[in-house]
Amino acid sequence: MNNIEKQYAQTFVTASGKRVLSHLRTITVERILGQNATNDELRWWAAQCALFHQIENLINRGNNSSQ
Repeated sequence: MNNIEKQYAQTFVTASGKRVLSHLRTITVERILGQNATNDELRWWAAQCALFHQIENLINRGNNSSQ
């Protein structure tokens, strides 16, 4: 999996990549659903956050493997 980790790191190290990652964080992790969110909405949000964190982890591993 080392190769794909490096690809993620290379993709998101650029200025555009950093802006995209910031946007993804805003629409997932930093999103506030409110107290009336349904169970389905909460599950959807949790899945989006999990995917965002997976991308972050791949970037971090890719950066650490190149040192």
